Amino acid sequence: MPIFQKTFRGGVHPADGKEYARNVPYSTYLPKGDLVFPLNQHIGKPARPLVQKGDTVLAGQIIAEADGFVSANIASSCSGKVKGVENRRTVAGTAAPCIVIENDGAYTMAEGVGNETDEASLTGREILDRVKAAGIIGLGGAGFPTHVKLAPKNAEAIRYVIANGAECEPYITCDDQLMRTQAQEIVKGLKIMLRLFPKAEGVVIIEENKPEAIRAMEEACRGEEKVRVQAVRTKYPQGGERAVLSVVAGKHLKLGMLPADVGCVVDNVATVRAIYRAVCKSEPLMERGFTVSGDGVERPCNLMVRIGTSFSEVLQAAGGFRKGADVQKLICGGPMMGLALSSLQVPICKNNNALTVLTLDEAALGEKQKTSCLRCGRCNQVCPLGLTPQMMAQAAERKDYGRYEKKLYGLECIACGSCTYICPAKRPLMQLFKQAKAEIMAAKRK
Repeated sequence: MPIFQKTFRGGVHPADGKEYARNVPYSTYLPKGDLVFPLNQHIGKPARPLVQKGDTVLAGQIIAEADGFVSANIASSCSGKVKGVENRRTVAGTAAPCIVIENDGAYTMAEGVGNETDEASLTGREILDRVKAAGIIGLGGAGFPTHVKLAPKNAEAIRYVIANGAECEPYITCDDQLMRTQAQEIVKGLKIMLRLFPKAEGVVIIEENKPEAIRAMEEACRGEEKVRVQAVRTKYPQGGERAVLSVVAGKHLKLGMLPADVGCVVDNVATVRAIYRAVCKSEPLMERGFTVSGDGVERPCNLMVRIGTSFSEVLQAAGGFRKGADVQKLICGGPMMGLALSSLQVPICKNNNALTVLTLDEAALGEKQKTSCLRCGRCNQVCPLGLTPQMMAQAAERKDYGRYEKKLYGLECIACGSCTYICPAKRPLMQLFKQAKAEIMAAKRK
């Protein structure tokens, strides 16, 4: 048995804010209003709509199909009538093509959804086909189509299949609750994945600040020869894919490499459970765990929500804004890597896991306190990839993108925000790097 590391190089320790919803069990929320399904809620090519205005649909029915190798199906999460395929605002703040369904409130299931199957009777190809048909993507935030990730060039070279339950982002607790309550389904999903990789072992990694989840997953793994739990040190960004590989396999991904290139497959625990539900229960991806938290929420909670539900609805399900609270910041996700929301009239997509409501906008406060770089080197010390944010910032500000990309490896940045968090000069380093990457990639596309 290999000896696993406890942590990775660099990282920071922000206040985790998990006390708000850590011990709030899941409750199911069924939306009342229209459901909106963006066609581009995954990495890769947007899905191609299969329905048009006036069509009647059922819950679990595929309403848009993958339109390319790296793409994903989209299933309706309600029954009702299609109002149209039109541009709607999304979490990113831009308009994108969406299928809009008038929810009839009945949630009538499509034929075949929920039919049970013994996964032992399925071939590896049939397992992959079911995962693809279900439209499963990475539910930890990246949104990469899972059927592509589960089909590397050399399955025999995979040594570790990793269920990522680190959940290091502050405030978010939906994966913690999922591991506490659905540990058996997560382990079953991991065992299904191991069917595809005969020489691999399964590892569930969980940060040490989730003792209840660790106990639940260890109990579910009891007696399993090829699946184990690994507790890791609580440090941000422990849940990042590269940090996970460093801890479990002692591997470093170079620019352009994928986890499969170093013998690993990594998926969020919610994705692993979705694989089980797709393969054994014939369920397409229609719902996901979602945390509503922060000091500006009346009743912080963990909800099982239908994909396509409006952010405004889930806020109301949590009691709305806390009475007397002066809410300053709304974030899709958590404060480190999340996206600030200008409106709550946007739909929850497959890869959205939280709404964080805060009474202090630390980014705006930092902007007022910003000074020139102090050259203290703290950003270099905390970067989990060993980059040099201080020098990257200089190159980005001068738009010296050749140096930024080729000499400083700026495109390796995972936008974790550790450098911004630690900077005593309050410089918006992560935001600067995101802008630089966007401009470099736009130039490449031209």
